Amino acid sequence: MAVTGRVRPFWLAGSAYAGDAIYGVRSPHTGEVIAEVALASATDIDLAVARAADSFSEVSGLPAHVRATALSTVARRIDEERSQLANVITAESGKPIRWAQVEVARGAANFQRAAEEAKRFSGELVRLDEDPVGDGRLGLVRRFASGPVLGITPFNFPMNLVSHKVAPAIAVGAPIILKPAPQTPLTALRIAELVAETDLPDATLSVLPVPHGELLDGLVRDARIPIVSYTGSQVGWEIKAAVPRKRVLLELGGNAGAIVHADADVARAAESVALGAFIQAGQTCISTQRVFIHRSIEAAFTDALVDVACGLRTGDPFDPETIVGPLVNEAAADRVEEWLEEAKQSGARLLCGGQRDGNAIAPAVLVDVDPSTRLWCDEAFGPAVALSAYEDLDDAFARLNASRYGLQAGVFTSDIGIALRAHRELDVGTVIIGDSPSYRSDALPYGGLKDSGVGREGVRSAMHDLSDPRALILSEL
Repeated sequence: MAVTGRVRPFWLAGSAYAGDAIYGVRSPHTGEVIAEVALASATDIDLAVARAADSFSEVSGLPAHVRATALSTVARRIDEERSQLANVITAESGKPIRWAQVEVARGAANFQRAAEEAKRFSGELVRLDEDPVGDGRLGLVRRFASGPVLGITPFNFPMNLVSHKVAPAIAVGAPIILKPAPQTPLTALRIAELVAETDLPDATLSVLPVPHGELLDGLVRDARIPIVSYTGSQVGWEIKAAVPRKRVLLELGGNAGAIVHADADVARAAESVALGAFIQAGQTCISTQRVFIHRSIEAAFTDALVDVACGLRTGDPFDPETIVGPLVNEAAADRVEEWLEEAKQSGARLLCGGQRDGNAIAPAVLVDVDPSTRLWCDEAFGPAVALSAYEDLDDAFARLNASRYGLQAGVFTSDIGIALRAHRELDVGTVIIGDSPSYRSDALPYGGLKDSGVGREGVRSAMHDLSDPRALILSEL
């Protein structure tokens, strides 16, 4: 169907399509419709899947230099459009413009990193003459793309998380169908346009805005797509249960904990915790949510954190001075407000913040939070952090681990012994020493344990998860 008017088309195998249905993308800050986007129909979805499946041999067989050149081109184009893309991210997600600019840089870096990995994702040689029957033989193990991929991304990082799905798939040679969050499809659609400008086969990437429900369920269950890579809520476990024969990769968030030990730099730790808890209104999978403070520095740290939190600028996300933007929509703000009230009714004391203005909630610092409340034991995904004191490090480790999540943890200490012990004993995917658990390196494997999911993001790690090893034995004739 031809693309007309102001409706943004979706991208199906390299071509723009206008669907029969549209929906409005709203600004989290003003509530106004900022764009209208075409929705993919069941027919469109079937065509996209068919194109991806039919093109798998062509895409997976591309020489490494072709993939690398295309990925580098996309990285360059993202960098060229960094101002425009940052504005789009802020408009559709409410992320303050200063953090949107950082996200665009990360997205470009991920595509460039994928270009480099595409050229060095080689495999390994294995000696087989360790056993007499292996004399005259040599083993070679290479990894090959497992098949077309369905990527599902959330609203909170419209560029970075899309890049973590699309770039590794292209690098490893897998066609990918991306289903962006309905709140934030615009950045993903622009990425599709940039990929379509390269020399990659048309069916390498489709970006399909699809409503939750029957259509998405059918896409997840389609047997022609053997891999589902999902970042989002605990709904991911339902996806995994629905398709037990598929490879399902899940990054499902957490309620990240930090330990501030007696030897920590209090001022630095307070600033790090505040930024980790509040910079994106707490809407990150690794937002600092629970903080365990050694009793000897409890008062000093609490005062310092409250001072920092009270000084964080909230308001218009397009204001360069704004640190904390709005929640993504009214429902999200309602939920966070409800959780804060539940915590207070259960005995928590609110030291600062918590006031609501539209979809924005001022950074909230609480103490005496009941561990049975949702604010403590679930993922708040909002600008709230709960503090608790400890006397003994064993107790701090045990309480941090007493969570159904296990994504990342931070430990503020200068003691290398404590750092190594934390790495060994904390049940999380990443331990960060000297910073909040909200820091992420896109170069490292990223993912968690327990209810935080299975599999790892990070370009090289994702390429590993999207591929299978295939052994070759060479024998002397």
